Amino acid sequence: MERGQVLLAELGARLRRAREGAGLSVSGLARRARLSRRHLTEAEAGRANLTVMALARLAAALHLPLSELCDLPLGTLAGERLALVGLRGAGKSSVGRRLALALEVPFVELDRRVEALAGMSLAALFDLQGTQAYRNLEREALEDLLGEGQRMVVATGGSIVSAPESFARLRDSCRTLWLRAAPEDHLQRVLDQGDRRPMAGRPRAMEELREILERREPLYALCDHAVETSGRALDEVVAEALAWFEGTT
Repeated sequence: MERGQVLLAELGARLRRAREGAGLSVSGLARRARLSRRHLTEAEAGRANLTVMALARLAAALHLPLSELCDLPLGTLAGERLALVGLRGAGKSSVGRRLALALEVPFVELDRRVEALAGMSLAALFDLQGTQAYRNLEREALEDLLGEGQRMVVATGGSIVSAPESFARLRDSCRTLWLRAAPEDHLQRVLDQGDRRPMAGRPRAMEELREILERREPLYALCDHAVETSGRALDEVVAEALAWFEGTT
């Protein structure tokens, strides 16, 4: 069993013992702590990586000091996950696959998990149900992913920084790396992939992209680290990202 899984299993066992000692059912404790029954069940099974706030609510509901419930190195698992952040065309998929291969961990694209939950493509999801539906599924997909309790490299959607709750959760549970690029490179990479949608009927596509990037840059800058990708070979970007990540775990 990997180190992160051991930590989650130990935390789950402590939660279960404390709940049973307090004479509470899973449903009863979940109500007191304002958590879903499913989330608590997953936590007791060692499959959910609880936030510090969730742990604090559980400790309060059990009338225990937080330290008694979780005197574990809680940052360990977060340090073993790497989340790539950046505008579309930053290189998250290509860099992410190479990093996952080097680290010998799974590579996951969060938007593919969203599509699986929605049962449709992202384009169809936005067209039929709108941005809020995407945000709700993105948050659910992220929690499901974190609940798997394993080391991984995850590529996030370019707009996750615009969802405060999800972005905060990501930063709490993963090492976050901003793949930074010039606006021209973002657009050209998307076009090189054969996707002409950014230009379709949008004569100001480049200006719009610049505005989006300018608006999001302060949020992207909240990531733990940034790597410049413009004018650099993939091998060089991967090497720098890997050196930073391995130096922080």
